[in-house]
Amino acid sequence: MYIGTQNRVTTDDQFRQFAQLGITHVCADPEGNPHDWTYDILKAHRDRLADLGLTLDMVQLPLGSTVVEKSASPDILTNGPNRDKQIDSICKLIEMVAELGIPAVKYNLNLIGIPRTENEAGRGGSSNSTFRWDKIDQDAAPGLAGVLSEVENWERIDYFLERVIPVAESNKVRLACHPHDPYTPPGYRGVTRVLGTVEGLKKFVLMRENPWHGLNFCQGTVGEMVDNPREEIDDVIRWFGTRDKLFNVHFRNISGGKLSFMETFPDEGDMDMWQSLRTYAEVGYKYMIMPDHVPHLSGTNGDDSQAFAYCFGYIRALLQVLKADFPDVVEL
Repeated sequence: MYIGTQNRVTTDDQFRQFAQLGITHVCADPEGNPHDWTYDILKAHRDRLADLGLTLDMVQLPLGSTVVEKSASPDILTNGPNRDKQIDSICKLIEMVAELGIPAVKYNLNLIGIPRTENEAGRGGSSNSTFRWDKIDQDAAPGLAGVLSEVENWERIDYFLERVIPVAESNKVRLACHPHDPYTPPGYRGVTRVLGTVEGLKKFVLMRENPWHGLNFCQGTVGEMVDNPREEIDDVIRWFGTRDKLFNVHFRNISGGKLSFMETFPDEGDMDMWQSLRTYAEVGYKYMIMPDHVPHLSGTNGDDSQAFAYCFGYIRALLQVLKADFPDVVEL
């Protein structure tokens, strides 16, 4: 287990800053649509990062967290005419990733993006991402996805998994899927978000069960699914961790729980992040621990690098202490 990041940066100096902060493993993408990436593009990207002291642990498949209207692969979950073509392109991308020694890919099976309400003030007046079900337009109209039942959603997910998991297995590439963020009641914007509950995630990892099929486990998002994140989160980590279904961890905290929460810095939310980190170690988790969705600080004009640097330091300090008890699990 070691610190990582998925912060989107572009310059060599920004990448060097990661190494200077003690981060040597990253999830980072070349420019452009992943469907258009070639072997040479990916190789040049991997080699550039290596020259800057970084190991490329993971890239994003063309299935992101945005609304399906902005997706690079909209037909996969809308059952559109180019569904098989887009899946074939993803399979070829997995093969290229494997050939270059990149061990994992992450992806989302998202249709309605990441719903949020207006930001609220956090510690010291920071501006924090928030979701309050009682403040959202609960009757918002469906988008491109239309009305999609739970059964139909599972059928489309299974169609994708049936075709992609064998390719990942044969190429030994971990498929890390992000949960639906946040939980919303069935039928919101016409869609029942089946990966927005713990039970849904359990069903997901057991579908087409395979050692290369697991989660990009966002602790903040999972905390948003339950009534009492502090009391419930570690049992969830154990369930997936003991089954080797944790392929990446977004180490972020929230204040609140299901249908009403605010994102926070890791040291101030409701979950005991030190205890959670120990739980990851106890189940033998062995990949990246990374911050995600930081609060916005005053005077930074949309540049969250200061807030992320704080999180990097917090995580690295916890790992240094944890290594004394788990020397074979924690890497620094």
